Amino acid sequence: MITIPEILEEQIDKADVLVEALPYMQAFRGKTILIKVGGSAMEDKELVEGLLRDIVFMEAVGINPVVVHGGGKAISAAMKTSGLEARFVGGLRVTDEASIGIVEETLWKTVNPELVGMLKKFGGKAIGVSGREVFVGERMSGVDEETGESVDIGFVGQVVGVDVEKILAFVAYETVPIVTPLASERGTGYPLNVNADLAASALAAKLKAAKLVYLSDVLGVLRDRNDSGSLIHSIARSDIDGLISEGVIAGGMIPKVRSAADALEAGVGKVHLIDGRIPHSLLLEVFTNVGIGTEITP
Repeated sequence: MITIPEILEEQIDKADVLVEALPYMQAFRGKTILIKVGGSAMEDKELVEGLLRDIVFMEAVGINPVVVHGGGKAISAAMKTSGLEARFVGGLRVTDEASIGIVEETLWKTVNPELVGMLKKFGGKAIGVSGREVFVGERMSGVDEETGESVDIGFVGQVVGVDVEKILAFVAYETVPIVTPLASERGTGYPLNVNADLAASALAAKLKAAKLVYLSDVLGVLRDRNDSGSLIHSIARSDIDGLISEGVIAGGMIPKVRSAADALEAGVGKVHLIDGRIPHSLLLEVFTNVGIGTEITP
C-alpha cells in the first residue's frame, strides 16, 4: 500500500468532503433554495460575509439561491437615532406613520445594499429587490399577550399576493435576488412592514422552492430550550400542532414553524431551521449527510 504524506492526507480529506457533497449538488442543480437571513447572526460582519460566500458557492454549482433578509436591530437603532421608541406587540413591531419611512429606508438603503455588496465581493452576481415589487399585503392587527385583545399596530402587513416575475428573470440570468421584507398595501400602494419569516415563506411557496432555509440565532427546535443537546433533527408537518401544545415550540418559534408548514403545504420540498452563527451552517445543512439544524418535512 502506498504511503501517503501527511500533507496529502489533509488534501484528500478535503476532496472527500466534495465527494460527499456531490449527490446533493446533483439533486439540487437547477432548483431554487430560498434563504431567509435574520437574527443576531446579521450583526456579525464576518459571519454574514461567510454566509454570502457560501451562497456564491451554491450558485456556482448550479443551484438558484434567493434571499429574503430581516434587519430588526438596524431598524431599532435608526429609530432610536430619530428619537422614536421601538415597541412590539406579540413579536410584531408597531409601525406607525412616522416609523414606516425609517423601516423602509433602513431595509432598502442600508441593509440590502450591504448584503448585495458583500455577495459581489466574493465574485457572485446579486441584485437588491424591494419587497414592494414582489409582495402585496393587507394590514393586520397585533394581539396583546396579556389581555388577548386585538391591537392596532399600524403599517404592518400580511402577504396576500406574490409577483415572482422579476425574481424569475434575475434567477434566469444567474443573479441572486436579495429581497426586503416589505409589501405594497392592496388598494393604496402604501409600504407595509412584513415579518421576514412570513415573507420568505410566501415567496418560497410561490416559487415552489426545493428548500426553505431559515437562518437565525437559534440551533433549531429544542425539546428543552435550556439544553442544546435536545435538538430535534427532524419534524413532520403533522407533528407541529402537538409540539406547540406541549410547549416545545413556543414564543417566536411558533410563527416561524407555522409559516414553514404553510410553505410545505404549498409545495416547498423541505424547510430547515439552522443557526447562522455557526460558520458554513448553510452548506453543512444542504450538502452533508447529517445536517446541523431542524428539518421540517411534508
